[in-house]
Amino acid sequence: MAKDRTPPRSKPGGKPGGKGSTAAGSSGRGRTRPPANVVTPQRPWGLIAAAIAVALFAAAVLTYAVLKVNESNADKVQSADEIADLQTFEYAAGQDHVTTPVQYEQSPPVGGPHDGNWADCTGTVYDVDIRHENAVHSLEHGAVWITYNPDELSDDDVATLAELVDGESGRMLSPYVGLDSPISLQGWNHQLTVDSVDDKRIKQFADFFTRNGDFYPEVGASCENPAFKASPLIAGDASAPVGPSDVPTTTTPGAEATESAPAETTAP
Repeated sequence: MAKDRTPPRSKPGGKPGGKGSTAAGSSGRGRTRPPANVVTPQRPWGLIAAAIAVALFAAAVLTYAVLKVNESNADKVQSADEIADLQTFEYAAGQDHVTTPVQYEQSPPVGGPHDGNWADCTGTVYDVDIRHENAVHSLEHGAVWITYNPDELSDDDVATLAELVDGESGRMLSPYVGLDSPISLQGWNHQLTVDSVDDKRIKQFADFFTRNGDFYPEVGASCENPAFKASPLIAGDASAPVGPSDVPTTTTPGAEATESAPAETTAP
């Protein structure tokens, strides 16, 4: 009887004509694994952009601040002789305290005998022509007194001057009737007249002389007189005990003669 010549079938996992695959073979040897999912790390572009923006903004702010500081310092002066057309006088320390009116050589005055009560000079903006004898006492305490001709300045001009004075200790502003220039600035023994509120010398004078201990007699003296601020004496008024007063003084021994003297009148 003829033999069946049909080749035997291979079992799954086996080789043709060979033995069937083992359990280990059928458990996956030779099986291809699916490709792994590789996650590419994302760069935080949003955070980087925000950081760059913040850095640029900070640099811009710093640059602006430096420019503003340089601009504000551009016109500052280091000595009095840098202020163009500044006038200087020679009133010695220790001037008399008087209750009589004083005929001053300068108008507005910059020194000389003065009232025992000083005008408040704590950044005070007056709307009246304050009594000059009281104002000179403030100059002795280191104040800068800015005066203006009310007939020559507009309200906006006065407001510009007030911004330089208001709240600045050691400064005061008042109209001055009959002033022969639009604006005049006074410190003890120093004066400057200008024609416009836009003149840079106004700020130069104020910044340099306000409470500058090298240029006024009574360093450390007070500028506060709330009573005078509330009810200021006006030019032409008689002397009155408004607020605090210094101990009476006499002219410093050996001092040069002053350029002002009390008028030949007596207090009422």
